[in-house]
Amino acid sequence: MKIPLNQFEQLIDETILKRGLAYFKGGAITDFSEISNGEYEAIVSGTEDYTVQLEVKNNVIIEHNCDCPYDMGSVCKHVVAVIFHLQQDELELNQYSPNSTKGKKKTKSVNQQVKELLKTISHNELIDFVEENCKKDKKFRNYFLASFGHLSQNQSKEFYQKQIQSLLQTAAGRDGWIGWSDMKYVVKSTEPFLENAEQYLQKKNFENVFFISTALLEEMTKAFQYGDDSNGDLGYFVESAMELLSKLSKEEISTSLKQEIFEYCISAFKQRLFEGWDWHLGILHIAGDLIDNEKEADIILNCLESVTGEYEREYAQSYKLELLRQFKNPKDVEEFINKHISNSKIRKQEIEKAFESQNFERAIALAKDGITCDEQSKPGLAKDWYDWLLKIALVQNDTPNVIKYARYRLIENFGATQDYYQILKNTIEPEKWHSFLEEIIKEVTPKNRWTYTELIRKIYIKEEWWDRLFLMLKQNLSLENIQENEQYLAKDYSAELIELYSQRLTNYVEKFVGRNHYQNACRYLRRMKKLGAKERVNELIELFRKKYPQRKALMDELTRV
Repeated sequence: MKIPLNQFEQLIDETILKRGLAYFKGGAITDFSEISNGEYEAIVSGTEDYTVQLEVKNNVIIEHNCDCPYDMGSVCKHVVAVIFHLQQDELELNQYSPNSTKGKKKTKSVNQQVKELLKTISHNELIDFVEENCKKDKKFRNYFLASFGHLSQNQSKEFYQKQIQSLLQTAAGRDGWIGWSDMKYVVKSTEPFLENAEQYLQKKNFENVFFISTALLEEMTKAFQYGDDSNGDLGYFVESAMELLSKLSKEEISTSLKQEIFEYCISAFKQRLFEGWDWHLGILHIAGDLIDNEKEADIILNCLESVTGEYEREYAQSYKLELLRQFKNPKDVEEFINKHISNSKIRKQEIEKAFESQNFERAIALAKDGITCDEQSKPGLAKDWYDWLLKIALVQNDTPNVIKYARYRLIENFGATQDYYQILKNTIEPEKWHSFLEEIIKEVTPKNRWTYTELIRKIYIKEEWWDRLFLMLKQNLSLENIQENEQYLAKDYSAELIELYSQRLTNYVEKFVGRNHYQNACRYLRRMKKLGAKERVNELIELFRKKYPQRKALMDELTRV
């Protein structure tokens, strides 16, 4: 959320705004620094101390962050307090703040101070400082090792694992759980490992890339058991580690390292280090990128045979087919396909191959068999096979089947991949078109509890049957439906739409309270204005002012209409 500094009070929830102002006035900001040009950091004290970071460009806050656990909106009271501090001169709030800096000489930014100190401090003093802080501050030590540990001469997977374990244990604390706010420390401390691995990859120091990526992969997978990954941070490091391994497998690496990586992948799979996660099977794909002969392929094929679970088995069978095509004879491949054709991935591949080679008879047979196989248990998948039948019918200019399959997919529109309506209109003779549509409307209507169906609405819009669309709207009134159809009906039914809006808005404001609802109501009032109902809008505003004077947020929003 970008926040213009001259409008922040209008954009932030009123309650949060008041709490932030109270924090600012109460002197909760115990430290405020300009880190660099336009970047600010502050400590806000409440029940705990929280760090707030702001980045301002062209008088607009483009980034804001607070390490408090607040998740009820995009801006917390701590961020608001810092904004008030930043704007105190502009808002003439200096008299309230014990931390007022008005009239004082502007201090140097943190960046400037650090640069000047580094020029002054001796080499030995810096060494002493780092040693001392590594002893007494675990977080400092972990970040130092993550940033510079790669310069050690004794690197191994275990070397990096110990570092990652240490930073995770520090984040977990005494209760052994890495909370949402602790995860920010994990991200900050772990990023250097990825940065170093990418540098090693560019420098072709492939062994260290292998050490870092496998250490990250194993430790971050374990951390899912004792960490809050609601932000996807652990998942990010796992994905990055897998990506590094994948890149590594495609490089020109030594035979010994290639064998080491291959054996690691097979061992990780057999030990079920990542069981239950996508990368349990993904690790075999990396192994597959490294193989050169049938013997190695057989090792992976044997691993794939042990896979259980419907989804995992389908994935494993598809990958097995890739390996069979690469390393086995055509007869083995054909036997495997026939045995596992119920696998949707394999069926789709075979239909695509048959279609490309214009073997339409086989493609049709596979698609129809897929419908029989999947229509009851996987109806969404069955519709994919209907799409293939339609695609084939179009290529073959098979008009009866084009109409048959396009009509079915128009009605059963889930997962639509083509414009079935236009296909039908292009295929059916013009004089038969309207009667064809009436049959569809008649067929669809009884299936639904409400007559307001998207398909019937689409037909009315496409055919410009505005009288029927308006009648449909009247039978299914809601503010959302009125807005949805307004663009089509405004020309012929503007007065009626204004009246419908008025009725629904009166009920809406009576029933719902809260600024979000008031803002929503005012959006509809503005729509009414665009329809030419300025006087009616003013009447409603006066009605709401008289009826709900105690609703201050509503009064505030009405002034903006």
